Amino acid sequence: MSPSLSVLPVVMAGGSGTRLWPLSRAGYPKQFLVLSGNQSLFQDAVTRLAALGDKDIQVGAPLIVGNEEHRFLVLDQLREARIAPQALVLEPVGRNTAPALTLAALQALEGGQDPILVVTPADQTVTDAEAFTLSLQRAIRLAGTGAIAILGITPDRPETGYGYIRSTPGEGADLVAQFVEKPDEATAQRYIAEGDYSWNSGMFVLKASVWIAALRNFRPDIVEATEAAWKARSVDAQFVRPGKVEFAAVPSDSVDYAVMERCPGSKFDIRMVSLAAGWNDLGAWDAVWQVAGKDAHGNAQVGDVMLADSQNTLVHASSRLVSVVGLKDVVVVETADAVLVTDRARSQDVKKIVGQLTAGARTEHTLHRKVHRPWGWYDSIDAGPRFQVKRIMVKPGATLSLQMHHHRAEHWIVVTGTAEVTCGDKKLLLTENQSTYIPLGQTHRLANPGKVDLEIIEVQSGSYLGEDDIVRFEDTYGRTS
Repeated sequence: MSPSLSVLPVVMAGGSGTRLWPLSRAGYPKQFLVLSGNQSLFQDAVTRLAALGDKDIQVGAPLIVGNEEHRFLVLDQLREARIAPQALVLEPVGRNTAPALTLAALQALEGGQDPILVVTPADQTVTDAEAFTLSLQRAIRLAGTGAIAILGITPDRPETGYGYIRSTPGEGADLVAQFVEKPDEATAQRYIAEGDYSWNSGMFVLKASVWIAALRNFRPDIVEATEAAWKARSVDAQFVRPGKVEFAAVPSDSVDYAVMERCPGSKFDIRMVSLAAGWNDLGAWDAVWQVAGKDAHGNAQVGDVMLADSQNTLVHASSRLVSVVGLKDVVVVETADAVLVTDRARSQDVKKIVGQLTAGARTEHTLHRKVHRPWGWYDSIDAGPRFQVKRIMVKPGATLSLQMHHHRAEHWIVVTGTAEVTCGDKKLLLTENQSTYIPLGQTHRLANPGKVDLEIIEVQSGSYLGEDDIVRFEDTYGRTS
């Protein structure tokens, strides 16, 4: 006898994680960071959902909704986790979570299926996997009856960074009475005292058809515009791309605003299932400190760190020794190109710095010094007038685009591995300690034909060294610029 409940895990992997700057950047946001253990937050989310099956629950391959810029990052991390996705639905522009979930529901309904969607953000932590599984399975069974099930967290402090759910006892599960916005400190204290408020986890479970019906009831404009983008979609292997022009016209709104907050008192049955599984959404550095391992003085540290006479402080070092003396309730985060120091209680305000970086047309909020690409990565280790030095790693079997530059020449020195170099009409193999020169304006390509990582040092020289000085003629990864 086949399982009666078909489940499609949906992982919402968009977002830029601005409050975890400088570790989180637009090009490499927090969901793809390894903040504890040996998996990223995204990998943890996908792995947790894969474990939800039992005798009457059949869990399919996950559906990932993310943005175009991160598509190869998502694929790489899924390969590392040894999980094959059903599809990657790529948003050409950000339109918040309601249109993103609508894309997932439309994909789920293809072929006449109507699975139960288990929807989770990609940037949360859970310490009790068994409790997580039991709560989600309960929510799945509720959703099988046509209900919308949302996961609520019993608050253990007056948190002002989360939205709250007010619920009342109901048969089978609590009834959701009201969603409320992030409160001020006094209001959060009152919620804790009253006892019928839970944190809104942002995880919910419902049939694909129920989501479409609810959205059509409350926000038909979003459904209609997203359906138009879906009809204009293109499919490239595992990538599903909605029509770019059509999706740009979709109204932007969140799942909560568009649907969830309107459900109490309506014809839609919305229930809350309590989740007590060590949940945290890691929305800011204070949350990272809360879930981290600490010493006897409440200090948490990552990387090469030395602490003296400090309390309840988080120090995260990425590229060098960071030492602190006499700090209390402070966060210090160091990367190769930026340092953040903030009062832990003000860590939500890190987004103000990101806003200043954006307004100043700087790049530290978008890319790290070390930039990941589909073929590997490069690290800009030095630069000055008319020169730049990069360390480049190319994965085994990977190939960069066939390209040329108008304003710079390049010298390549192989450090490890084997390089296959195309330069004009010539092709040569280089090994450790060998080098070559790519003249300005010459068509060229770098590839790794070997079975180990290729690392080279690239020295660029010329009048302009920006990443936009590139003309691509052929590209394995579908890039044109």
